[in-house]
Amino acid sequence: MLRIGLTGGIASGKTAVANAFVARGVPVIDTDRLARDVVEPGKPALAAVVAAFGDSVLRRDGRLDRKRLRAIVFADAGRRRQLEAILHPAIRGALEAELARIHAPYAVIAIPLLAETGGRDRVDRVLLVDCPRELQKSRLMARDLETAERAEAMLAAQAGREERLAIADDRLANSGSLEDLDREVGRLHAKYLALAAAIPAPIPGR
Repeated sequence: MLRIGLTGGIASGKTAVANAFVARGVPVIDTDRLARDVVEPGKPALAAVVAAFGDSVLRRDGRLDRKRLRAIVFADAGRRRQLEAILHPAIRGALEAELARIHAPYAVIAIPLLAETGGRDRVDRVLLVDCPRELQKSRLMARDLETAERAEAMLAAQAGREERLAIADDRLANSGSLEDLDREVGRLHAKYLALAAAIPAPIPGR
């Protein structure tokens, strides 16, 4: 099965692109969802996060206080790397388990931090959702009610546009309408089906 890594900066429109693939019957795995799942109460990754960051990152109900943890790691690159070292192996394990259950020509794996985490070798192609930085900033402020300063800090904490372009096989510009975006996803869908069809079938016993 062909693996397409869907990535892009924060508030670039990855969710809209993922939804357009889902509408075409394509399996989409959201690693943000997996990241939430692996820190549910009782999961080993949550215990590791609490051990590293303290009980203050827990809500009263025992669940992770994501907003508090996000404020900590976006203010300190070292703490962010510490969190990633805990979460990324757990997320990768959950991802492989989900992929093993899928039977389709290709699957889309939404990996927002693909450029930052060096996960290029886990997918066959990288699809970058690309839009101007100022548009990202305005979307982020409107979507999450962030201040301009916090939005800037969050953008600065991620890989730059040039870094993402360097690993991309396909680029989808998302600064237009939803109709434009859907049309581009349709074009990519046809392309990925053709690429998947060209993959040689596995030889039995090998």
